[in-house]
Amino acid sequence: MYGAIIGDIVGSRFEFDRGGKKKDFRLFTKYNKFTDDTVMTVAVADALLYSGKDADVETIKKNVINSMVHWAKKYPNAGYGGRFYQWLFHTKERKPYGSYGNGSAMRVSAVGWLYDSLERTSEVARATAEVTHNHPEGVKGATCTAEVIFLARTGLDKENIREYVEETYDYDINTTVDQLRTKHEHIESCQDSMPKALVSFFEGESFEDVIRNAVSLGGDTDTLAAIAGAMAEAYYGISVELVAQSADYIPADLQKVINRLYGLNEETESPYRDNIYIKQAIDEIYKEYNIDTLDLLLKVILKRIEDQGTAPTPMVNVNNVQIDVSNLKLGESITMDQDLRLKVDTMKDGDGKLWLPLFTDEEEIYKGETTNIIFETSIDFLIGSAFSDEEVEGLVINPFGQSFAMSKDLIKIILDNIDHSSPTNGNE
Repeated sequence: MYGAIIGDIVGSRFEFDRGGKKKDFRLFTKYNKFTDDTVMTVAVADALLYSGKDADVETIKKNVINSMVHWAKKYPNAGYGGRFYQWLFHTKERKPYGSYGNGSAMRVSAVGWLYDSLERTSEVARATAEVTHNHPEGVKGATCTAEVIFLARTGLDKENIREYVEETYDYDINTTVDQLRTKHEHIESCQDSMPKALVSFFEGESFEDVIRNAVSLGGDTDTLAAIAGAMAEAYYGISVELVAQSADYIPADLQKVINRLYGLNEETESPYRDNIYIKQAIDEIYKEYNIDTLDLLLKVILKRIEDQGTAPTPMVNVNNVQIDVSNLKLGESITMDQDLRLKVDTMKDGDGKLWLPLFTDEEEIYKGETTNIIFETSIDFLIGSAFSDEEVEGLVINPFGQSFAMSKDLIKIILDNIDHSSPTNGNE
């Protein structure tokens, strides 16, 4: 889903041929923004997450309608097309209106990630389209996009994906980006946009190259790049750096849905499960603060460090550091002993003093507001950073919930025990 959103943000400033139809341009500037493509991509994802994987088609349709209206009301000026705007804001009975616009394809990317078979992917993609874009071309654009994403993320190479598209759909993709660029017009239909997005994907050599291909075609650049970018993410992955840069443009409430979608696809057990013991120790401190309850908390944190425990951490981009992280893919853990153009965000207390946060799980993060992207970070790194950073007072655990502020004196006790401990030799 990040592929569609990054494509939208990057393409937003070039719509209506404002980019000169070139591939050489800065991806992110102060003139970039998210548009209706991002809002509706998130809306569909939110509806599907709420519905559950086994929901029937009618339930999915109802939830998609409700979600699109809900998110549109939160972002009414995101740039919706005329007929869709009327459907969102000026109709009581929201029925499909036979559209074949490219909106059905640009908002569907979450479908390609959430389901376990091509058949189910196609079924749900059709459902998300039919609530508005029930013209055969509108449905076809959505199903093709979702199916390409599914095939790419499940390991099919481009040659086989191309064969599938050619056998299943009648899109003309036997052309090149250069040829399309010379004759491109601003037409916001699936039958016009889908071949261009597909050729941009098939000809691209990396995620970024696919985005540049789509934007260079001109016209409806944000949507072309959203569709092509969604396909490219599934095939190439996305670097952590690009994700971090895009986070500067995404509001906190939209980011929460994005994080939920990627969390749903984690096949392993939550890495934050055992952080519950930190929360339980804080519960004891709230019941009675004394040397014993404080000692319990310190021992629990020390144990989590020894077990190489991690915590979800809001990160912000550090723009003045130029480190190549192109080989890191979305979903991979970050090794925090090198600067990846990211740093842990800080929290201010009532007196304006800065603290480094430690969230025990993502639920604790979502109790407050954060505009940043969340990464898994070692508790050891957070503890050490809070102690060594001269600008912060210390570490605050779960600042939006039942919190506990750890001064540097308390952190030093933990660090001293880490430094002085030694591995057992098997005879103890």
